[in-house]
Amino acid sequence: MSPVPNSLNPLELIARRWQPSAAFVRRAALATVVMAVIIVVTGGAVRLSQSGLGCSTWPKCTPDSLTPTAAMGINGIIEFGNRMLTDVLCVVVGLFIIAARARHPRRRSLTRLGWAQFWLVMTNAVVGGITVLTGLNPYIVSSHFLAATGLLTVAMLSWKRACEGDEEPRELVARPVRQLAWLLVGAAAALTVIGTVVTGAGPHAGDAKKVHRIPLDWQEITQLHVDFVYIVVGLTVALWFTLRAVKAPAAPRRTVLELFVCLLLQGVIGYVQYFTGLPEIVIGFHMLGSALVWVCVLRVALSLRDRGPLPEEDPAGSVPTGEAEAPEPQPASALSR
Repeated sequence: MSPVPNSLNPLELIARRWQPSAAFVRRAALATVVMAVIIVVTGGAVRLSQSGLGCSTWPKCTPDSLTPTAAMGINGIIEFGNRMLTDVLCVVVGLFIIAARARHPRRRSLTRLGWAQFWLVMTNAVVGGITVLTGLNPYIVSSHFLAATGLLTVAMLSWKRACEGDEEPRELVARPVRQLAWLLVGAAAALTVIGTVVTGAGPHAGDAKKVHRIPLDWQEITQLHVDFVYIVVGLTVALWFTLRAVKAPAAPRRTVLELFVCLLLQGVIGYVQYFTGLPEIVIGFHMLGSALVWVCVLRVALSLRDRGPLPEEDPAGSVPTGEAEAPEPQPASALSR
């Protein structure tokens, strides 16, 4: 009698028949990063086009229709299109989970990060629904954006892990330098949070109707936002000079320069939008820039340690077709260990 398989997990069955390359897993991880950035930008487009309530309810678009009706116009199409983009995101994240699980040797850290992305997508979908049901409450809108940023963070970690090995992390610089880098990450995170407050208090509420706003002077909050921009830029410059002084590897210094260039471009966009009366298209580019700045900040922090090369392909661990071979019988003494 043939042995009964221990599990009928679909991911296990796929892993027996498909062995993706390490390059495929890296590309799948990078795709999740790209989709996370797109979700941030399209979410901003919904707000800037005053389509936040283009669908009047959730999970349906109207009480009587799952999809937008002709009477809802372009706003309904934009809002519903953004909801459908979540399905595309789920497909991309699902592909990464499957590829990471099917890859031999199996790397549980990658599959865990993939599932973390999936649950963040599901959580943010619910938060998005609450946003609509509460009539674009600015605090919920802010949490919606921050959850999307959390997804981008985990996607970046997934991409980094897909590009490196599983050895114990080897620090490339001394502890004070790493602390400076994480201070930069903290300042950039604060910058992002303050940016959501600016959004919640500012003039672009997300819908043409009267929408509740955060009761703060948005121009004063904008000034605080600018102050943190200077802090982040200053920390970036300080980190670059520090890395040069300690003769750090070229890769971390290059990522810091990339961050500095991204910050300069984002600063130009910020000043253009402020002095031109906050046009929607420029704010859209500013939201794209905020996502890219966060990506660059994370790359800087993650570049300061090394985990060795990717694991070698494990021919013995892969079963391309058919059923897995039955395990050899083991003596009772071996099973008890």
